[in-house]
Amino acid sequence: MNRIKSRVLTCLIAFTLPLTLSLGAAAEPLKVGFVYVGPIGDFGWTYEHDIGRRAVEEALGDKVETSYAESVPEGADAERVMTQMALSGHKLIYATSFGYMDPTINVAEKFPDVRFEHATGYKRAPNVSTYSARFYEGRTVIGHIAGHMTESNVVGYIASFPIPEVVRGINSAYLAAKKVNPDVEFKIVWVFTWFDPAKEADAARALIDQGADVIMQHTDSPAAMTIAEESGIYAFGQASDMKQFGPTARLSSIIDDWAPYYIERTQAVLDGTWESTDTWHGINEGMVGIGEFSNRIPADVRASAGEIVDALAAGTMHSFEGPINRQDGSVWLEAGERADDGTLLGMNFYVEGIEGEIPQ
Repeated sequence: MNRIKSRVLTCLIAFTLPLTLSLGAAAEPLKVGFVYVGPIGDFGWTYEHDIGRRAVEEALGDKVETSYAESVPEGADAERVMTQMALSGHKLIYATSFGYMDPTINVAEKFPDVRFEHATGYKRAPNVSTYSARFYEGRTVIGHIAGHMTESNVVGYIASFPIPEVVRGINSAYLAAKKVNPDVEFKIVWVFTWFDPAKEADAARALIDQGADVIMQHTDSPAAMTIAEESGIYAFGQASDMKQFGPTARLSSIIDDWAPYYIERTQAVLDGTWESTDTWHGINEGMVGIGEFSNRIPADVRASAGEIVDALAAGTMHSFEGPINRQDGSVWLEAGERADDGTLLGMNFYVEGIEGEIPQ
């Protein structure tokens, strides 16, 4: 009888052990990596991406294990960091800067079982998705405000790199400002960096010296906001609200909200439903948020800016709707014609009225 019980027990162990091991493997958390071009304390671009990472942890709990690498230069360093993440068991990697595009594609080819998500790029693969926000919609809103608020008729713009995303933003803001203030002009300083507080501060001072009394930026630190506060002029938060750095200077802000996207895409990997896609969301989807309007903005301008937000969200307005000419005066969009996404994604020209050249 004891031998029979022993054999039964042995059979049960033999049957349940693989099941136990299988259940244990299934309970292993999904390792998710985030690669950041700046520090998580930049209070701008990277700061908001890291808020998204933490939202993934909060939403998905012990189903995920996240990690991040901050201040990773674009290029070979990014490729090395992503390779190390893949080798250490990460099955989903978010590469959060335009310059990570080729490194992402290179690493993805070596690790076909790892899913990659690349922000603001355009190269995809079976295991590489792309995603971005229609930041230019936000710049339409703040351009409208800037056109009303400038007294010198000079708006300063701190630009990072001459890529379509940045050029789109300049054009969008200028068109909106020009529509309400025909005398407005834009002064643009290219700093060729995403995050360098010293360079951004110097650029802000240079623009003020050129007569700018409103400053916009497509860089990641609040340095320009700080200079605007010190100088008694106006500015807008970029990527995050930045109000704490310019309580008097800040008129509004463009706020990036990556959390819903990160949660959805991470859940898709967990569910086994992830596919390579291209996502480009704006105000309507909530990926682009508009910060609270300062009371320093006149009530009628706050109201008209709010109407623009609503119209962009509803699709009854477009940031690039003709008639619009290129910088050389040639027709780009006829009256009533809207720019298609393909043209916007490759935009490499200024619209009519903007002075200077786009650096090569």
